[in-house]
Amino acid sequence: MKVKVLYFARLREKFGVESEVLDLPGEHAYAAAIVDMLRKRGDPWAKELGLDAGYRMAVNQTLAGLVTPVQDGDEVAIFPPVTGG
Repeated sequence: MKVKVLYFARLREKFGVESEVLDLPGEHAYAAAIVDMLRKRGDPWAKELGLDAGYRMAVNQTLAGLVTPVQDGDEVAIFPPVTGG
């Protein structure tokens, strides 16, 4: 299963990549599988996507959590929280 992952703002700068296609095992997965795969790359991935790190996710442009299912061809965005004012 392939998903396109987009990185925004600070995360794009830290990771040095704007987007990539990840190949996830199996036909069904959750957003948590993507985060786990990325954390295993080590720093800065592990730090920026750690349990206490502040980031948000969206699947197909809808805000999502770690338990959100992902399917082949989905677009997953990972970004820092945004504040307004």
